[in-house]
Amino acid sequence: MAYEIEGKLLEVCTCNVLCPCWVGEDPDYKTCDTTIAWGIEKGAVEGVDVGGLTMAVSAHIPRNILEPKSWTAVVFVDERATDEQQDVLLRLFTGQLGGAVADLAGLIGEVVGVERVPIEFSVEGGKGRLKIGTLVQADMAPFIGATGNPTTLAETVFSTIPGSPVYASKASQYTRDGSAHGIPSVDLQGHNALQGHFRFAA
Repeated sequence: MAYEIEGKLLEVCTCNVLCPCWVGEDPDYKTCDTTIAWGIEKGAVEGVDVGGLTMAVSAHIPRNILEPKSWTAVVFVDERATDEQQDVLLRLFTGQLGGAVADLAGLIGEVVGVERVPIEFSVEGGKGRLKIGTLVQADMAPFIGATGNPTTLAETVFSTIPGSPVYASKASQYTRDGSAHGIPSVDLQGHNALQGHFRFAA
């Protein structure tokens, strides 16, 4: 097995709540600017333990999210990763190791930067917080249904955690400085966010 990892997802974007991209519709404002982070709780890639590390992608999506090779993206690697861990994580998240992660990576047309940065990734009491260096910051909380459980989306045509349901959320804030990488900057409150659990294996 090339990889087997599991953990939590935090995702924010410039679409309204709920994001139409997950059901294959065009972004609310024609384009979408998103940041997606996978907090790996345990697992290994090509025999290298990567538990406790976070990978993130911040992207500009110019049209429908499902259009292959359309995203312009910056890839962020947890600064705590060793060179060996970084190497296997980049191989995984650029699609070189196949599986569902490769399908997602196939949407990226241009990687404008790969950076090692401190990444703060936390989920406490359902509330998520993501901070990537000085470039991205977001705080989010899930919607709660009538039964007291989080509102979930499942069987969607698009997913950043294929095979798992996602919790619909709202970001109280989402800021991104994209100036260094030629992608739009973001400063929004009350827009779409998503949380979830993932397990990727191939």
